Amino acid sequence: MPAFDPSHIALPSGHFIGGAYVEGPGAIEVHAPSDGRRLTPIPNGDADLVDRAVAAARGALDRSGWAGCTPRDRLRALHAWAALIEAEAETLARIEAVCSSRPVAQARTGDVMVTAEQIRFFAEFADKEGGRTVPTSDKQMGFIDEAPYGVVGAITPWNFPISMAGWKLGPALAAGNAVVLKPSEMTPYSVLYMAELAQRAGLPEGLINIVLGDGPTTGAALVEHPGVDKVSFTGSTRAGGQIMESIARTGIKPMTLELGGKSPMVVFADADLDLAAECLDRGITPNAGQFCVAGSRILVAREIAEALAEKLAARFAGHQPAATWEAEPGFSPIISERQLGRIESIVSAARDHGAEVLCGGGRFDREGSFYRPTLLGGVTADNPAVTEEIFGPVATFQTFENEEEALRLAAHPTYGLCAGVFTRDLSRALRVTRRIEAGTVWVNRYGRSRDHILPTGGWKASGLGKDLGREAYLANRRTKSVLIDL
Repeated sequence: MPAFDPSHIALPSGHFIGGAYVEGPGAIEVHAPSDGRRLTPIPNGDADLVDRAVAAARGALDRSGWAGCTPRDRLRALHAWAALIEAEAETLARIEAVCSSRPVAQARTGDVMVTAEQIRFFAEFADKEGGRTVPTSDKQMGFIDEAPYGVVGAITPWNFPISMAGWKLGPALAAGNAVVLKPSEMTPYSVLYMAELAQRAGLPEGLINIVLGDGPTTGAALVEHPGVDKVSFTGSTRAGGQIMESIARTGIKPMTLELGGKSPMVVFADADLDLAAECLDRGITPNAGQFCVAGSRILVAREIAEALAEKLAARFAGHQPAATWEAEPGFSPIISERQLGRIESIVSAARDHGAEVLCGGGRFDREGSFYRPTLLGGVTADNPAVTEEIFGPVATFQTFENEEEALRLAAHPTYGLCAGVFTRDLSRALRVTRRIEAGTVWVNRYGRSRDHILPTGGWKASGLGKDLGREAYLANRRTKSVLIDL
């Protein structure tokens, strides 16, 4: 039974610049992944439009004094915004559910509320973090001063539109910056409404600007703009590499990049099998596997492999799809037919390279872009399903004989975002955790908690810098060393 009628949802339209909606040329079609219906098209912002948004952000900083105001004032403003986000949770969740892969009930109680928590979390740094004095001789005073960068250019992906926007906006604003943010062209509407709510909460007009469009046009113009002082991006490793190249070519500036992953989940023979099966399932099936930390490489001690594969296949088979506007959450759709086709192509290539489909392996027989949770066995290290980030509900299943082989299989030549370890042996857990090359390792669990103090970010080609945690706030501040002879 539907929680709401998607055809009756009013979707925001146009860029949001300087506190008002702005129309623009170049319409991009947007489709609902749950049934393919066409939604309100969005403009494709060009370099002139981005220039206008950056100017609005700079003007807002100059007029409002946001960067230099009493830190407690920034804190209060951000708390007011978080409260309004919570009050508008139902509207935000419905807007999110229409065009994204997020079920409305999960968006309402999860994504929206977590985002409000994150904004409050970062707001608290505003009046608690600052410069510090450092030890020098008695005839000198040395200190490290801090200041915001100015205008932050942020680009967010389509998989968790609301919370990804919170990742970028919360720390940047708390640190005293203005933001020009480009959401994915496939999921633009909820971020626009968030910007509306910020203005209603009393944040200065133009402090948050939302520019709509695709990566090659709008995203490139934002990254290359000389008035953007820092870039923050979450998305694919390929796109992150293009951003690095662009910044190197057009003007050096700091950047934070949270990129792709191909995360291993390592299950030792002494693990709690029921707990492991639950976590392995939770590591790949939420949001239909469309999240960067997905545990897409399952590595299992040979003596427990058959039993664990049976438990996991049973869990996978129990997931049933549902439109994102259904009252009871179901298995999420793939964001687009194009992405679903890519998943099918990689699974097909994996089978050509010897992979065996242990369960799933195809679309659900229903309307919309839905793909079954899939487990692939019989894979080797060079199989496409092992090497490539699929960004869908597809996991590979490999076995190992001992700890050293487990660590060898866990290592990936490209990615180092996250990993999971399952064992009752604390010493083994610590040994393995220290040797796995990843920015985050979970033990006897898989996935982030709501402890926003823990930073997230990758090693190797999985990214640069950190989101969340104190590190994210500091990443939006620059330092100046001062030495005074007395």
